Amino acid sequence: MNQAQTREYDLEKPAERGWTDDQDVSLRLGVTLARCYATYVKALASRVQSYGLTTPQFGTLEALYHLGPLSLGDLADKLLVTGGNVTYVMDRLEGQGLVYRYRRPDDRRVILARLTEEGRDLVAEVFPGHASYVEHLSRHLTAGEQGALAGLLRTLGTGIQDKDL
Repeated sequence: MNQAQTREYDLEKPAERGWTDDQDVSLRLGVTLARCYATYVKALASRVQSYGLTTPQFGTLEALYHLGPLSLGDLADKLLVTGGNVTYVMDRLEGQGLVYRYRRPDDRRVILARLTEEGRDLVAEVFPGHASYVEHLSRHLTAGEQGALAGLLRTLGTGIQDKDL
């Protein structure tokens, strides 16, 4: 075997494990979380698309439906997106006649978003089926397991938020 063939053979070997067992558990958790999240988001996006909306559009409508008028900044925080993304989503939803924006009367610097009657009717129509679909996706875990997982994920997320960001 010549030197080039030897190097090629070495590249086919897996890398030597240079991490601890605890690191291995954490690495596997990260991969598992990422794969589960990607699968879950794909399933939800497919469902939301059947309503004629994108996931950020539906999230905006759902937040306004359940929480009432919100500032664009509050919407960005709730949806975990940038202000620019909220503006883009609002432009599209406003163009469809589902939301409108207005300035807060006591502080004209703040722009609020509110559902139109058409937007409220749309969410009222699709949300019950959406809730059933989310329940369907979650059926692989018992209600107790779902609660436990939600608690664990909340603990992980707030721990990272508080100590690592």
